[in-house]
Amino acid sequence: MVSLRDLLRLASRTFAIGIEQLPAVLCDAGTVAYLLLRVSDYLEDNEEMPSEKKIELLNLWAEVLNGSVNVHELTNRIQVADTSNPDAVVAQHAEDILARLALLPKEVREIITPHVIHSTQGMARWVARGPQVNDEADMDDYMFEVAGRVGYLLTHLFAWYSLFIRFRIKELLPLAREFGLALQTVNVIRGLRKDYERGWVYIPKKFLEAVNLSAHELFLPENRAEAIKVLDMLADKAERHLHAALTCVKTLPRWQHRIRLACIFPLMFAIRTLAISRRNTDVFNSEAKMTREEVKRIVRDATLWGWSNRWLDSYSRELNVVVKE
Repeated sequence: MVSLRDLLRLASRTFAIGIEQLPAVLCDAGTVAYLLLRVSDYLEDNEEMPSEKKIELLNLWAEVLNGSVNVHELTNRIQVADTSNPDAVVAQHAEDILARLALLPKEVREIITPHVIHSTQGMARWVARGPQVNDEADMDDYMFEVAGRVGYLLTHLFAWYSLFIRFRIKELLPLAREFGLALQTVNVIRGLRKDYERGWVYIPKKFLEAVNLSAHELFLPENRAEAIKVLDMLADKAERHLHAALTCVKTLPRWQHRIRLACIFPLMFAIRTLAISRRNTDVFNSEAKMTREEVKRIVRDATLWGWSNRWLDSYSRELNVVVKE
């Protein structure tokens, strides 16, 4: 059986840093959940598949997850996938991931499986709908399916593990949804160009209409002034979600340091990425990224001080200010 840790690191070194901080069975559960969702992502984002096939395979994957179809029905149909794509490699190992899922406690399986199914079905719905993001509510609906549900999944896993979190779950769930939307909004900003090149623009049409641009015109060099205004709208939206995400992290118990770290890392990465992207015309040409040194510094600093809510407030401001000065 392939090592799921190796698959996790192959799929995303950034998310692996956080997931591998989780204690005991939560680490295994987080790894399995993340990889299952990457199978869904591969089917949704595949640039070589027509929409009809994506929808068919996403629905097939949902049936595999609920146990009504053998996983080979899916893996046999994607064996020719490009193995230079990490998500394709993950998808081809779906049987191994499901085998590891089966070894998790029953209560954990009952948390992971429904959330992944619902997210997968939501992706299929959006593929069928096509790249039509009319307003902010549409954008939030899409982002909830691909990221907000992940916030719910993780919060329920944390609540299963921690009695304190279980007592505060009603307070945490809305914040967890915002956390997911925060990361996905930053992801939309970071991947503006790449998404545009594959035919998808997740920017609400109302944002574009406010500056009298079409999605295509947004990426033309002569329209940079108007494009920056649209970028500002997206960045402001991201900051609102990130503020709620920070509240979510600060609500987690300080003594559950490893659970907090698993949330702090992606949050601080997102804050830093947004700071790099804000009012940066380069995002219309290429992907905005942190440097490896910045990633290492965030991991080091958060590991030392992530138990402190006061430090989280201060550090989040610092990550924003550094780029804006």
